[in-house]
Amino acid sequence: MGAPGSYYPAFILLKQMNCVVIGGGRVAERKVQDLLKAEARVTIISPELTPALEHLKDKKQIIHRGRGFRASDLNNAFLVIAATDDEKTNLRVAEVARYNGILINIVDHPELCTFLVPSSVRRGPLHIAISTSGASPAMARAIKKDMEARYTSIFASYLSKVQVLRKQAIKMITSDNVREKFLRSIASPLAIKKLLKGKQPVLPEIPTKSKSRKN
Repeated sequence: MGAPGSYYPAFILLKQMNCVVIGGGRVAERKVQDLLKAEARVTIISPELTPALEHLKDKKQIIHRGRGFRASDLNNAFLVIAATDDEKTNLRVAEVARYNGILINIVDHPELCTFLVPSSVRRGPLHIAISTSGASPAMARAIKKDMEARYTSIFASYLSKVQVLRKQAIKMITSDNVREKFLRSIASPLAIKKLLKGKQPVLPEIPTKSKSRKN
């Protein structure tokens, strides 16, 4: 199918979206767990499942079809991930997905993918994604470890407070200029430097007076 082109970075809302995973091994298990965290509806196509996936099946958190892949398995699917060691199956899944305009990821085969699953670091509302566009997954994992060490849980605590303050500021500050200046102040370079040092920045108070918008 040729080499992949440039990727467009995006965070996708998968809540209640139909997602299909081909394969029932350890790699598929990790993919399924990530999809469930995103609140997707997950269907697994595989003759066998790991104990962890069997447990999810028993709890009715996933749908399982205990057989090999069929083209009809992708009916109404939003995205599909193939995590098998069968090259013929991987190629077939990619062909069917592309033909039907379904997002496809074939594990360890970026040339067959229309999207990649990046390494990521999550700290509350903060979600940092790292990708080398398939050039070196090992490098992406190494950068992830570096990010995990730098961006600690203090970012989650600070951003949770910022999230509340931002909503209040948007309601209370009527001046566009004043509002923009205030919102920048809570995400200033100084605030980030303090967070990186493990210190909690002091949040500014919302201005009580602001100029009204011009009609």
